[in-house]
Amino acid sequence: MIGLISATAAGAAARDRLAAAWPDRTRVYEGPVGEAVRAAFAECEQLVCFLATGATVRLLAPLLGDKTSDPGVVCVDEGGRFAVSLVGGHGGGANELSRAVGALLGAEPVVTTATDSVGLAALDTLGLPYEGSVALVSRALLDGEPVALEVESPWPLPPLPVSAHGSYTVRLTDRAAPAGEREVLLRPPSLVVGVGASKGAPAAEVLGLIEEALREAGLSARSVAELATVDAKSAEPGIVAAAERLGVPLVTYSAEELAAVEVPNPSEAPLAAVGTPSVAEAAALVRGGELLVPKRKSSARPAMATCAVVRRPGRGRLAVVGLGPGARDLLTPRAAAELRRASVLVGLDQYVDQIRDLLRPGTRVLESGLGAEEERARTAVAQARLGHAVALIGSGDAGVYAMASPALAEASDDIDVVGVPGVTAALAAGAILGAPLGHDHVSISLSDLHTPWEVIERRVRAAAEADLVVTFYNPRSRGRDWQLPKALALLAGHREPTTPVGVVRNASRPDESSRVTTLGGLDPATVDMMTVVTVGNTATRIIAGRMVTPRGYRWQEDNR
Repeated sequence: MIGLISATAAGAAARDRLAAAWPDRTRVYEGPVGEAVRAAFAECEQLVCFLATGATVRLLAPLLGDKTSDPGVVCVDEGGRFAVSLVGGHGGGANELSRAVGALLGAEPVVTTATDSVGLAALDTLGLPYEGSVALVSRALLDGEPVALEVESPWPLPPLPVSAHGSYTVRLTDRAAPAGEREVLLRPPSLVVGVGASKGAPAAEVLGLIEEALREAGLSARSVAELATVDAKSAEPGIVAAAERLGVPLVTYSAEELAAVEVPNPSEAPLAAVGTPSVAEAAALVRGGELLVPKRKSSARPAMATCAVVRRPGRGRLAVVGLGPGARDLLTPRAAAELRRASVLVGLDQYVDQIRDLLRPGTRVLESGLGAEEERARTAVAQARLGHAVALIGSGDAGVYAMASPALAEASDDIDVVGVPGVTAALAAGAILGAPLGHDHVSISLSDLHTPWEVIERRVRAAAEADLVVTFYNPRSRGRDWQLPKALALLAGHREPTTPVGVVRNASRPDESSRVTTLGGLDPATVDMMTVVTVGNTATRIIAGRMVTPRGYRWQEDNR
């Protein structure tokens, strides 16, 4: 919950805007400011104070305890110009909150945390449990000192400016080893504990067995991702309590699913009790992995609990990101976030140049030239399979005549794939031209490099007969100068020569140009590969120099 505190009418107005935008996340604190701050500090995870920073600091000072447990506090000035991350930038989430508050109120977020200021992924914000000298190693990263990254279990980390060797170390491990003096341990959620229990098994016995198994195997409890068992034990109090004590979810599977898993130590007892010859081992192994701790029983007499531990490999992550038509303000916030998250970026060299300034320090860039689309797709998938967080970029929307298709054709279910939509060339051109896509429309590429011309011609003919607005991608190049005239002739067989046609080159880029002409007046020689050509349907009109396709044909009849 986010506590909202204000002292003046202007502050209250801004406070109420925030409360209206986030009704389920915020709570307004009325009354004397000091009492309101103290109450919100005790009851909320975060605070937004519409007060001067000096006043906020004085009110907070007696309340501050530890940065790992204090709420994050954002301070908004009286004029609503700045949203200052004041306390708990990382641990309390104040840095992200300041950006969110700024976006809602039109205020500039002010973040002074060193790592955020230089775009470095902070070690305490990676979403993984951590141990060791975070401040010391972070300072080394900021100062450009050599910091080694040791990865014992592959995991899709964000970029870090690390090297093969160094006097400081970041180690990704699920092993229960203590951190060195100049070391940070990151704990990936790589361990799954399968649990079986007799009815009424005490929580202390279940938990004690799990902790003993992890300790003797040299594994960290902080890397346990989940407890797993059979459906019949989903409400077993001892198992439920053990999961709660470990702070992990309890995942259950049907007896049929578990019975299909091959295990080293099947038993008749669980088969008779719940319908599967294995619970602990099978539940841990059902989604694959390496069995680190075979089934073991608790030391109680009689033993009422069993467990097994499996390490699941980290799944690589492939984000297929559309960069939009070129203008930076048409790059979506989600796309920008994925670029910052990726430790490996794969893309066409000219697209990489567009967004290179958005990449975090330590991002590995794999770029290539035109004509290497399949190679880039294979490279991106291969990097994800190695456990990396990968961003594969394309212009416009990566799923429209771009990189998503070849990448997903290469990818299998052994990696996570995320699609990030972008503004397509057709949409960017349509916005410049007016509203040519106001009714049914289709996009057709005139490039016959991947599609036989016979197929393209059949599609153009069908669009012409169906009276669809048509946007032509890849309309004309030096080696392909006859396809566009042929396509226009096919449309002309079903539309008047006065049908509006929009031509947009380099939509949203500094050298953007556009014009509206007609089907009979368009000179194909003025079109190139950087151009999008939009041909209207029989209802499209030119109004005040702009193309408009009405949403319904009744408009056309009423305006004859």
